Parts: sequence; C-alpha cells; structure tokens
Amino acid sequence: MQVQVSNDSAVSVAVGALVVPVFATDTLEGVAAEVDAALDGALADVLASGEMSGKTNEVALIHAKDSPFKRVLLVGLGERSKLTAGALAKYAGTAVRYLGKRGVHEIAIVLPNGVEAGLAASFIAEGALAGTLDTTMYRTEVDKPVVTETVKLLAGNADPAAVEAGMKRGAVIGEAVNAARTMALTPGNDMTPTHLAQRAQELAADAGLGIDVLDEARMRAKNMGSLLGVSRGSDEAATLSVMSYKGDPGSTETLALVGKGLTFDSGGISLKPPENMHEMKYDMSGGAGVIAAMWAIGKLRPKLNVIGLVPSSENLPGPRAMKPGDILTAMNGKTIEVLNTDAEGRLILADALCYAIELGATKIIDAATLTGACVVALGHAASGAMSNDDPFVERFLRVVADCGERYWRLPLYPDFDQQIKSEIADLKNTGGRPGGAETAGAFLKAFVADTPWIHLDVAGTAYLDTESPFMAKGPTGTPVRAFLTIVEDLAAHGFSTNGVASKTGAQGS
Repeated sequence: MQVQVSNDSAVSVAVGALVVPVFATDTLEGVAAEVDAALDGALADVLASGEMSGKTNEVALIHAKDSPFKRVLLVGLGERSKLTAGALAKYAGTAVRYLGKRGVHEIAIVLPNGVEAGLAASFIAEGALAGTLDTTMYRTEVDKPVVTETVKLLAGNADPAAVEAGMKRGAVIGEAVNAARTMALTPGNDMTPTHLAQRAQELAADAGLGIDVLDEARMRAKNMGSLLGVSRGSDEAATLSVMSYKGDPGSTETLALVGKGLTFDSGGISLKPPENMHEMKYDMSGGAGVIAAMWAIGKLRPKLNVIGLVPSSENLPGPRAMKPGDILTAMNGKTIEVLNTDAEGRLILADALCYAIELGATKIIDAATLTGACVVALGHAASGAMSNDDPFVERFLRVVADCGERYWRLPLYPDFDQQIKSEIADLKNTGGRPGGAETAGAFLKAFVADTPWIHLDVAGTAYLDTESPFMAKGPTGTPVRAFLTIVEDLAAHGFSTNGVASKTGAQGS
C-alpha cells in the first residue's frame, strides 16, 4: 500500500472513501462541519440518530453517490481534551481495515486538529500500514482481505513539508511493525533460528546495515554455554545475529538492542501444557522487534550508533536437551543452575547481553516474551520495564509514553537477587513463583555489569488473542515503536541523563 500527501480539500477529493474524524461532542467541528454542509447535513443526522457518538474507534459509513468521494467514513476519536498523537495510528488503522475489507481501493484521511501536523501524519501513516496486515498468510483462499492500495493524507492548511516528512517517517515505522509481525506469524517449521538469521541478513542488506551471524562453533569459541545449553535439545542449530548501524562515527557511545529469538519453545524437559503451545511460535517476538527496528533505523538514518543482537534457538526435549539440575557457564564465566528448562529465554539473553558489552555497548535495552508472571501482573495492557539505572529508565518511560505501546516500571529490589542465588552455582535460572517477572529481570541484570540497561518483558503485549478495529489479532509489533522512539530521542539529545544513575535498581530499598 502507498501512503501519499495530498493538497486536495476534503470536499473535493476524488476517492473511494473520505475518512473524517468525529469527537465525542454535540457539534461537528472543522473539516467534519465542512463535509456535513456539502452533504446537506448527513453527518449531523448520523450523530443525532445515535448511530455513533464519537467514541474512540467507533465508525459510521455514509454513502455519497453524487460527491467526488463515494463514501464518508466517520471515525470516533473520543474526547478532544484527551486526544493523543498515538491514538491517530488507531484512527487510521480502523479506517483502513473497515474500508479495505469492503472493497475500497483508495481512501483519503483527514488530519485532525489538536496534534502537530508532522506528528499526526507520522502516526496516521504508521497506523494505515499496520491496518493492512492479516493473519491469513497461509490460507489458499483469504476471507475479506484488506484491498486498499492508496491512502492520501489531506494536509489541509498544515505545512506540506512537515506533513510529507511525518508521512515518510510513519511509513517506515509501519513497514517495520509489519515486518516484525510477519516474522512472528511465521510458524516454527518455516521460522527456524537459521531462517530468522536469514531474515536479519535480508533486512540488513536492504537498509545498508552491517550484519554478522555467529554459528555454534563461534559461540563455543566465545564460551556461550548458556545459549548453547538451550539449543542442545533441537536438531536446528542456534544462531546469534548482530546487525550494526554507525550513524555517529565520531562518538564512543553505542546503544545495543537485544531481542529474544526463541523460534519455538516447548519448555524442553520441563514440558509446557499442550493447550495453546502453538502460540510459542511467538516466543521470538522480541528478536523480530530488534531485526525490524534495526531495518527502520537504517532507513531513517538517525545520528546514533546502534547494534542489534538476536540470540536464537529452539527449546525442545530432545535426547541431548539440558535437564533440570544441569549447570551451564555463560560467556562472562558465571555459572547457572538450571532448575526449570522452561526458563530458557533468560539463558539465551544472558550470553547476548555479555556479547553486546564486548562489542562496545554503552547502553542496552533488551526485549523478550519472558514470563507469564508479567502477564499476571499487567495483563495485556502494558509491558513490564525493569532497569539498573533510574535516569535511563525514567527517560525511556517519558519518551515512549505516547508511542503506541505501554510500559510500566517494575522494581528490582535486592530481595530478587537473593531469590536467584544457587547453593551450588552462581545463579539459578528461576526464583520460583513469587515475583517471577522481577526475578527474571534480576537474573539478566547479572550479565550487564555496570552498563545502563533496561529490560522489557513483552509477554503480554507482543501478541493478542482478539482482533481490534485497527489491527488483526496475533502479533502486535511490540516493541518496534518504543525502540525507534528512544533511538530518535538519544540521537537528538545525546546519551547523558540528568542526575546520578542508580546502579542498584533498588528503588527505595
């Protein structure tokens, strides 16, 4: 699908459908009022009838046979005072999915007032593209596909250059989000660690990034016993993909993005229950997010050095699989007692975090579908964020607050460090049920030394079981938007943070 900027007025644009925002008020405003006048009060009639009231993502379709546009789709934006930029992605996605499934090939979307035009254009372009993706990629006959081919953003009185720049940024982010979602949708027989590494190589080449894929021999040479331990039960070889972007060659600062790439997780010897195990193809969503975000970074060209690392393996109960009670040795020399082979994501991330530091990372953000405990704590409404550095995580949470993804900080009290101490090794890979998300974070903290680091547990947000008006059910593309938002902020404002960093992450201990 193409997204374009148009200087046509809303009442004269010739398209299959015109998308008009409506707020939850008793009166029509701005462009909505102009379109209403052109259609002899048809929009007002819809509101007066109670068919819609302007609630968020609510829709009503009006046919406009004798107008340049053939239909008008009203899309609710809720209360004007509560409008956020991120809501505009849902506004556009709702329009594309509703109209695209009804045979509309070309639509025009009005930019609402209340959000800076360039930012509005970015979110609308992103949401429009994200709205096109469905989960039916393996069907021989697709049920009601989104057929929209062109979306025009009506600039109105806004600065056309700002709208154009915003549209181009949003289109890149939308494509990156869909790339991550497509990787996550791909089943484990087609998305092995080797295939995930090949996808990283393809996207790196397309975006002009450096790429290096470590095989198991090179991992053994680096003493990555933690990652290799997880891989032992599978015939599929593990990989570690490293994508690199040098946007600021004169700087010594480098941000590392690290993503869990478990292409299928059966739980290993500690076998998961069979119900919903098929969803474990999504266990590489963090890694897919890193790969897609790195591609977008290569396209957007921020002034920042970034490396993306994706450790990838399968976790299966084969004859050589790691067993409860086994001891693994990570790249940094720390020994790990494996109490539960289903706590494997932290094991492959441990070596990747160590390697990120060896490669020169001065700040690290990792993302993983890591714990069911985080889903219990936050449901599907937000991802958990944990950190060893207060200023870094506070900056992250502030910057990504309206990126289209939600994050909530969880503590890393010293108590959690005690829970993962082993009697016979340095660490054990689970601290039990209490505070399961936080003990997983405490485990990862042991592999970043003093490097400022943020851990994002996206287990409840990387994929959803229900369809929304603006997005198909399944993978969401989290954490691509957050990665790109913090990258742009670091590029614009530098790595320094106000105040002295807390290296304990104790949060009032």
